[in-house]
Amino acid sequence: MAHKISDNILSPLGATTKENFEAVLSGQSALCCHSGCFGIPEPFAASLFSDDQNKQLSIDGLTRFESLVVRSVRSAATGTGISLSGDDVVFILSTTKGNINLLGNSELLQSDTYPGIAAQHIAHALGITTTPITVCNACISGVSAIIIAQRLLSARKYRYAVVCGADVQGRFIISGFQSLKALSATPCKPFDIERNGLNLGEAASTIILASEEVPQPLSQAWHITGSAIRNDAYHISAPAKDGMGARLAMEEASKGTDTSSIAFINAHGTATMFNDQMESVAISRSPLAAVPVNSYKGYFGHTMGAAGILETVLSMCAVDNGTIIGTKGFEETGVSGKILLSGSHSTTTKSTFVKMISGFGGCNAAVSATKSPSLPPSCLRHTFRTTHHVTISTDAVEVDGNPLHVGQAGIPMLTAIYKQHVGDYPKFYKMDLLSRLGFLAAELLTKAEGDTSQDVGSSRAIVLFNRSSSILSDIRYNESVADCDNYYPSPSVFVYTLPNIVTGEIAIRKQYRSETSFFILPERDDALMRQIVEATFADTTIQSMITGWVDAESDCNFIADMEIIEKR
Repeated sequence: MAHKISDNILSPLGATTKENFEAVLSGQSALCCHSGCFGIPEPFAASLFSDDQNKQLSIDGLTRFESLVVRSVRSAATGTGISLSGDDVVFILSTTKGNINLLGNSELLQSDTYPGIAAQHIAHALGITTTPITVCNACISGVSAIIIAQRLLSARKYRYAVVCGADVQGRFIISGFQSLKALSATPCKPFDIERNGLNLGEAASTIILASEEVPQPLSQAWHITGSAIRNDAYHISAPAKDGMGARLAMEEASKGTDTSSIAFINAHGTATMFNDQMESVAISRSPLAAVPVNSYKGYFGHTMGAAGILETVLSMCAVDNGTIIGTKGFEETGVSGKILLSGSHSTTTKSTFVKMISGFGGCNAAVSATKSPSLPPSCLRHTFRTTHHVTISTDAVEVDGNPLHVGQAGIPMLTAIYKQHVGDYPKFYKMDLLSRLGFLAAELLTKAEGDTSQDVGSSRAIVLFNRSSSILSDIRYNESVADCDNYYPSPSVFVYTLPNIVTGEIAIRKQYRSETSFFILPERDDALMRQIVEATFADTTIQSMITGWVDAESDCNFIADMEIIEKR
């Protein structure tokens, strides 16, 4: 259980939650068409901060991305009485690409683009002294960040969690989505028969949560009451047609909730052909099929790392106001799943909503939130044991402490491991280095289980950590779009510019449909990693986990240090 203390939404529509909510109620949208922006040859529609807004929001010594986060957190923290410098406060940053627009700047270090380093800069500016946690779980990052905050608070690891999601746009991200043929040049139309793609957006949004209730007005009495993350185990960039992962996440998050008390389901609703179709199928096949559904992408665009938090906060405002926000851009149903949609606002007297979201790597997440005077506290404790351990470094491999001789070193060693110990999954050769590392370590781990390995598809999670995110794929992709005269964005490279793709590759290979999550830290911190792993076992369906550190900072500096752990 986690209880909301405060929140903020900072977007092109406003600098506070109130300003943003009032703008949405009045039907305003920040989406507009851009041509020639960021040196991108194709036009696109997006929600971007204006030059004047960026100037006002800028903070000396911080990047544009970092400035947005600091502004949002400061706004949310004002008046709460919480000392951010306390050791009972954890800062959780949700982002997909952070400072990626710095990549290629010869005056900066490669590590300046690492999300964990940005989180450190932000924490220092805010006076936060505990080690920041960055969630980099594709489009579900914001909801994932709320979920890990809820778990750490329920486990009494911290008293307060400051959770902020943010992303800013630029040539890197926009060209990548264009390479996937996913962007629309006009404002998006979620779930509509004429939808033709998504719009990207910029924003920062913060929610501050507490492990115990703090006296406050009923209008602020919001509680995160349920949560879940599930993988489709289907494809790294396309959603499963049956919507199983999304449905399972939504059903687990709302388990025990009276369906008649749910005001609405706030869907991801990106306005892409396949995502909207998948979500409609997932909802229509769930016990929540009769609950109204909406999407906020027509107001803000897809704000990536901010989306899950922004849309959760906005949903709380809507219920406080007795409103179900209409899906801007929607006119006529264009999905096969039988769901309740409207382009207009409507009223509600109900006190609960479900937020669902999906992303690359096959990941899906959902949370349920309830407005009530009080709810009983929870305290979760779990223990676990390591059953198998694998280390792959640039020149050695060990399985359960025993050397594995493959006769090679460096990148050729990875191919030798594959040929000698796997050999039946040619997709291996299409993976980036980070995914190859994690994939091979998972193969060796499950092989070590031997005949004792059972069907664990619905009960085995994958939770991985690193420092450098997906830096090698980032560099490779950035080189393809850095020169306007030699511009060739590759979708097959772009999809690997998310570190959580490695968890998706493992899930697909092993058909694991439980949780998959990826976290980035400023440096390896085994104690903090253990906190997160232990907290993840709060999902009672998880009985075992593949977890550990997998990082590739260069072709000659990589490591996978992973293990299988089981709940006791």
